[in-house]
Amino acid sequence: MKKGAEILVESLIKEGVEYIFGLPGAVLCDVYDVLYDSPLKFIITRHEQAAAHAADGYARGSGKAGVCMVTSGPGATNIVTGLATAYMDSIPLVIITGQVPTSMIGDDAFQEADIAGITRTISKYNYLVKDVNDLARTIKEAFYIATTGRPGPVLIDLPKDVLSGKAKYEYPEEVHIRGYNPNVQGHLKQIEKIAERISESEKPVIYIGGGVILSGADQEVEKLAEAINAPVASTLMGLGGFPGDHELFLGMLGMHGTYWSNMAVNHADLIIAVGARFDDRVTGRIDKFAPNATVIHIDIDPATISKNVQVDLPVVGDAKEVLRELNVKVKEKIKKKPERASWFSEIKSWKEKHPLSYTRDKKSVKPQWVIEKICEMAGENAIITTDVGQHQMWVAQYYKFKKPRTLLTSGGLGTMGYGLPAAIGVKLAKPDCPVINITGDGSFQMNMQEIATAVAYKIPLIVVILNNNTYGMVRQYQSLFYNKRYYATDLDANPDFVALAQSFGAAGLRVENEKDFDPIFKQALAEKRPVIIDIKTDKDEKVFPMVPSGGSVKDIMVN
Repeated sequence: MKKGAEILVESLIKEGVEYIFGLPGAVLCDVYDVLYDSPLKFIITRHEQAAAHAADGYARGSGKAGVCMVTSGPGATNIVTGLATAYMDSIPLVIITGQVPTSMIGDDAFQEADIAGITRTISKYNYLVKDVNDLARTIKEAFYIATTGRPGPVLIDLPKDVLSGKAKYEYPEEVHIRGYNPNVQGHLKQIEKIAERISESEKPVIYIGGGVILSGADQEVEKLAEAINAPVASTLMGLGGFPGDHELFLGMLGMHGTYWSNMAVNHADLIIAVGARFDDRVTGRIDKFAPNATVIHIDIDPATISKNVQVDLPVVGDAKEVLRELNVKVKEKIKKKPERASWFSEIKSWKEKHPLSYTRDKKSVKPQWVIEKICEMAGENAIITTDVGQHQMWVAQYYKFKKPRTLLTSGGLGTMGYGLPAAIGVKLAKPDCPVINITGDGSFQMNMQEIATAVAYKIPLIVVILNNNTYGMVRQYQSLFYNKRYYATDLDANPDFVALAQSFGAAGLRVENEKDFDPIFKQALAEKRPVIIDIKTDKDEKVFPMVPSGGSVKDIMVN
């Protein structure tokens, strides 16, 4: 017989867990007592939200489920934003929360919260375990559900008496959950129809999303694009799923996507969407999206088919498996690689008409220039995390991601404060890769206390703050659509970020002009401790192109 806490820890070891990210709480003391003698490493963050983001960063970097453990009540409610962030981006997490004893549930006991009820709509599945005999099976199921089908976060709520109770320990070899059978293989007849339609297309565009990265389908996408000679556009979450320097790559599409990418989609006669969900940041006004195109949609989640955009040829299945079969059928159907000279000529004209550009001056360091320099100096193995706002979009536009899992960002929920804790998690998953969090001064202050976590565990990451003393994206909206009536956006009382970093025991550096950047960034790459680099930028710098919210590609603003 084993205690519930022993069953939990032994089961986590059997699942191959290396790190648990979390904060302590008295209700979990039985677990800590077992962890004391275990090989698992518990990374104590300074806030529960950051623990969830760190586990998320570990998952995105490693491809395995990230694990987070927090206490009951406020500890549990503090992870809600991190859980929702992972849910929106389909990231596999197993989140363990402590709970008051089963006999006290519903009595408004000290630090009680109905976390299972609270998270029901933002988790892939959740459990409240009331019997220690159910614990081992529950943990096995949680990892299976989190990592199969469309991945996502699973929460396990564990009352104190379940952790201290005893049961016979038998860890299941397999999982059988009635009604849960993700369809991995696509329908062959449907795949043949897609190959047929591709062979008839004159203006195709492949549109990739985060599902390409999650399923490891990047090489199959490249093979398909080269076989049919089709340009490839990416969502924010798909960046890295196709080489950013490939001649067929159009860049990001959607609200802040490139002009030519949006125009290509608008004029395409065939859209091949892979692992993407046609979210509003991509489509804008849905009735005007790709008006002339037959739409093919390949996705593991049947619920996404025709959810936002009416799909003509759907295939439900794992993107990698479906594309592998599609590439075989395409090879049978298309004997000679199409030239598509007219189609690429059109795209070239759009690219020449409105290229990505910015104007350098001597007054300030341009954020776009900083991102290009980081891309140039950090190397192909560098992993970039971002927060949310203008800096996130500049990273998407100007950083050439060449490999999957090299961009970690909150795409669906848009969570400010994600970048630093995610950088901690991914650095532990990929210790040999440089990890750089590119952030804004507003976003950084959401979770800047996690410098202490990075210092405590000697995690040598770099934070680059593009500091414009404002919530830049909201200010941009106020400038463009509210007659420059700026309100609630200025951050004039920012701390001295260099001194702040030094107070935590990190290195604090400042870039005041372009010539400072190279030596300072080289120094940061060589440091064996966390580095925070503060770079002053102009608060009136804007992100272009921009399709206004609810608009179509015809409304695109290029400057």
